[in-house]
Amino acid sequence: MRALLSVSDKTGVLDLARELHALGVSLISTGGTAKLLADAGLPVTEVAEVTGFPEMLDGRVKTLHPKVHGGLLARRDTPEHMAALAAHGIDTIDLLVVNLYPFESTVAKSGCTLADAIENIDIGGPAMVRSAAKNWKDVAVLTDASQYAEVVAELKASKAVSDATRFKLAVAAFNRISNYDGAISDFLSAIDLSNGLPEQEAAPQRTLFPAQSNGRFVKLQDLRYGENSHQQAALYRDLYPAPGSLVTAVQLQGKELSYNNIADADAAWECVKSFEAPACVIVKHANPCGVAVGAHPLEAYSKAFQTDPTSAFGGIIAFNRTLDEAAALQVSKQFVEVLMAPGFTPEALAVFKTKVNVRILQIALPPGGPTAWDQGRNFMDAKRVGSGLLLQTSDIHELKLSDLKVVTKVQPTEQQLQDLLFAWKVATYVKSNAIVFCANGMTFGVGAGQMSRLDSARIASIKAQAAGLSLAGTAVASDAFFPFRDGLDVVVDAGATCIIQPGGSMRDQEVIDAADERGVAMVFSGVRHFRH
Repeated sequence: MRALLSVSDKTGVLDLARELHALGVSLISTGGTAKLLADAGLPVTEVAEVTGFPEMLDGRVKTLHPKVHGGLLARRDTPEHMAALAAHGIDTIDLLVVNLYPFESTVAKSGCTLADAIENIDIGGPAMVRSAAKNWKDVAVLTDASQYAEVVAELKASKAVSDATRFKLAVAAFNRISNYDGAISDFLSAIDLSNGLPEQEAAPQRTLFPAQSNGRFVKLQDLRYGENSHQQAALYRDLYPAPGSLVTAVQLQGKELSYNNIADADAAWECVKSFEAPACVIVKHANPCGVAVGAHPLEAYSKAFQTDPTSAFGGIIAFNRTLDEAAALQVSKQFVEVLMAPGFTPEALAVFKTKVNVRILQIALPPGGPTAWDQGRNFMDAKRVGSGLLLQTSDIHELKLSDLKVVTKVQPTEQQLQDLLFAWKVATYVKSNAIVFCANGMTFGVGAGQMSRLDSARIASIKAQAAGLSLAGTAVASDAFFPFRDGLDVVVDAGATCIIQPGGSMRDQEVIDAADERGVAMVFSGVRHFRH
């Protein structure tokens, strides 16, 4: 049995080589890997001795040779193949260990030049991996150090790698090549050529949206069904998920997550992690039905629950602080589908031990805060349309006090300004058209997803009334401008004393005049937050 080892990342390869040698496997290797093995006292044959050609062109050509690919591709059960090998003095290669030049990590470095990127495009490695994976019935191909132990264990147990393992390794190999080629395409397709070809020794200017998008996702689990029971579904994650995203969650207890659980949990988590203060978000059918901040999780939850106790039944609850026993005891009094937090005290988990159906997810908050950028590029949102894909940067615009423009005669107080900023943040996560009443760090009424902004305003006030909450003195956020004064009149009639909206309507002055007439403060944000 012969093995060819040629790795860029040498983690674990020396131990693997020692195990293979002990099992009587002949070792072939290239360049630095061969030197590593030889220095460790292992007998190793360099590829140049096998091919009869030296490594050349600064290492660009070393394994692209019939004596390598013939040894990998020959079918052992085909006499003609074996006769051809014998005629040309080619020996079979039964085990291939290859990992590729570090293209992904190279281009992730700040200031990576085009020349550096190009030189880290592996040619011989992917070619060997494809050859070995194609001939999986006869060749085992290892492309990651995490695979070494399993293969060694099988060789020790039965002197061979099983068909099932070889096939699994081949699939992993083709996936690795696909991901590698996708990364190369992503990088090169994003180079801005509007001013001509970039200099080889300079970091190329890159566009935010590449000429070709290569989404790469790994399946986490099959789901029982999709949005409805007659639909099939599965959950995938990005090959390189953003820190602090839902797909990085660890489920600590509870039933299997459903499609709708996951969608609603994502809405809740994205909202709650946007707050700096201790916060709680309760989501039902993709919309926040209660959002609040407090001195601690219990206070935040108690305030959020007050907004709409009816909708909170069977909802998704998210915290941005470790959940303690006091908050857990209060949450446990209601029916909850999913509970999320960056951590849980042992006492909090004990509260839910008997509630075995409650799905508890632990998710680490992202480093750098909710508006952090990933390797200099904003997170992307994607939406499928018929045979196409809409891509956009995530809506993580952070509105500051200095961004606000007071447009009315009445000036908002300091407390009103804080209420307006809170309401604006919540409105970001409410489906359009969105109207949100808030005060003192909690939502009082949420109107979401209506075709008419006027209806959203009415629904928000009706929700507050049903919850027994007074809207007197509240702040209102509208995710987009008021096209007419009627929407403003509805929220003021309900009790609002200050309003935040983007502005930008042809009738802005009409709405401003209406606010002045009603004696309320209004500020323009200058940005909108549609969420479709």
